[in-house]
Amino acid sequence: MAIQALWDVPAPAKLNLFLHVIGQRDDGYHLLQSVFALIDWCDALHFECRSDGALARHDLGPALPADDLCLRAARALQQLSGSHLGADISIDKRVPWGAGLGGGSSDAASTLLALNRLWGLHWPRERLLPIALSLGADVPFFIGGRNALVEGIGERLNPIELQVQWLAVVKPAQAIATAGIFGSPLLARDTEPVIVMDFLADAQLQQKLALGYGRNDLQAPATSLCPEVTQVAAWLEARYGNSRMTGSGSAVFARAGAGNQPVATWGSEELPPHWVGRMCRSLVHHPLLEW
Repeated sequence: MAIQALWDVPAPAKLNLFLHVIGQRDDGYHLLQSVFALIDWCDALHFECRSDGALARHDLGPALPADDLCLRAARALQQLSGSHLGADISIDKRVPWGAGLGGGSSDAASTLLALNRLWGLHWPRERLLPIALSLGADVPFFIGGRNALVEGIGERLNPIELQVQWLAVVKPAQAIATAGIFGSPLLARDTEPVIVMDFLADAQLQQKLALGYGRNDLQAPATSLCPEVTQVAAWLEARYGNSRMTGSGSAVFARAGAGNQPVATWGSEELPPHWVGRMCRSLVHHPLLEW
């Protein structure tokens, strides 16, 4: 019997443990090196199959843009596959947007994976990757399903094993437009690249990443556009002794320990007004890896 619905499909957020800008292409795209780590802060998506071919999105939480990445992902898969089926897509948005956590990209990836199953396409992940890249630089990572050293403009993935750790993640009220950061004169574009094979083979890799290897080259231009990033970083630094912005911001994270419990936590009442945050655990792999 064909699948008619898929409920509670997770779309996990990610953190950039470091993010280096190592150059810029002639077409203006920046060349990056970063380690992406999946975390257990997730959106939840629900999919119901439609026989009329229509695609509709329903917001169970905050209102999203009319033509968001999920609808664009669904439309692209429908057109390329020639499927005559459609879907009602309901999104329980829990991961804050404009945060550098990849929430919209993760929603798009989970949409591709879910509709691939719901519509009975059975495409391998490799066939979904070109669609993913056309939607945004972070989407291929979520299709890949594993923590990874990411290169290029996001399309080159080198899966890596990461130690499970606790990560305190806080986003201030303000979001940051990515275009403003990449256009900033404060952005360094010449960080020395790591040698990928040497990096992946380094026996001390886990320790380096756990202790805060590298930096986020986007943090300096981000703080010039959003002073709250500096305030969040200081708030986390005072509690955990470390902090770093993720992606293009404005969320900031701190390593808060490994094992069964973080070294310290906080209640929501301790966060300044309009900040949102939670204690997260890193994931060994994407919850939909077996899809």
